[in-house]
Amino acid sequence: MIRPGWGLLAPLLLLTPLTACSQDPHEAYCEVVEEQRPDLSETVADGSPAALLEALPSLEALEDAAPRDLRDEWDLVTGRVRELRDALADAGLDPATYDRAESPAGVTEAERARIDAAARELVARATVEALAGVQQQARDVCGTPLTL
Repeated sequence: MIRPGWGLLAPLLLLTPLTACSQDPHEAYCEVVEEQRPDLSETVADGSPAALLEALPSLEALEDAAPRDLRDEWDLVTGRVRELRDALADAGLDPATYDRAESPAGVTEAERARIDAAARELVARATVEALAGVQQQARDVCGTPLTL
């Protein structure tokens, strides 16, 4: 038995989830891919050693917008970029000028080891595969090449 007043409310309650969740998460993500693509392409194209660090704000925007099926990949990529950024910052080093072969005076062995470990993780197989996955998804789902 429907209670008085519920008969009018039921159709509205059924429609609410549809309108509240009407935007496809992939569509929203693809919009962010389109927005961030020019900055990423420009930043990464310069080939500087600090390119991914400079691109971190764009990477974080993509991570924040990523649909559930890409969340792990973006978390891995941005986490590893952040770790390198933090290791360099904690050692007081400028990513744009840091040269491992000529480590500046005052950098401790522990700081250098942390930087080296973060750099290795950034080029590790898991990171490379995660980057390939987000690039493939951008091409396949969004129809947009994403150069990283």
